[in-house]
Amino acid sequence: MSSFSAMTARVLPGNALRKARVLLSPLNLHWAGVGLLALVNLYLLAQMGFLWQTASRHNPDAIAQQRIELKTAGIAAQPLRGLDAKLALATQEADQFSRQRLPASDSEVAAELGALTKTQAVRLTRAQYTHTPVLVGSPNRMTEVRIDATLSGDYRPLVQFINSIERDKLFFVINTLTLTGQQSGTVNLRVGMKTYEQGASTQDQVSAQLASAAEPDGGPAR
Repeated sequence: MSSFSAMTARVLPGNALRKARVLLSPLNLHWAGVGLLALVNLYLLAQMGFLWQTASRHNPDAIAQQRIELKTAGIAAQPLRGLDAKLALATQEADQFSRQRLPASDSEVAAELGALTKTQAVRLTRAQYTHTPVLVGSPNRMTEVRIDATLSGDYRPLVQFINSIERDKLFFVINTLTLTGQQSGTVNLRVGMKTYEQGASTQDQVSAQLASAAEPDGGPAR
């Protein structure tokens, strides 16, 4: 038994060495490298598949977001399309409004108020005018004219006078109304309203004429 065990011990290390040499042969090492490379490729393919799926999920969202932004930009730009034509039309309408509905002087305002009171059979007992320049220094300079007027007459004609003021060919804006008296008989009506005159007010024009007349030979007054 002892001699068999010793012989077995001497044989086994030799077999293990031969097996190790076989396993570590160049051919086996080559196939081992091929297998490792295949594993690396599989890992890279798996990563690429994961990234592709992520991009596939995100691309529709990104495209939808870009479409929303493009549509929003289009809506925001819509008012700017044809802006030159719109400005030209607005200027034309403003000029037409000024020619047709804005008075040129206080006398035109007074004449229109006199015609309305005569038509409605009421009496204008007082009218005070206050002038305030508007858009000074621009070609479209105007003068705001505030009118504090007092009228007397029957209740119904005074109401009709108010309606006629609001629908008049000249532009009037009623700010305040104060009615005193009974609905039967003569009552008093105080009206605060305003309109706009084209150009400088009559007072400004008179002041400018006086200043021009004070200048000797067209030169500055000294």
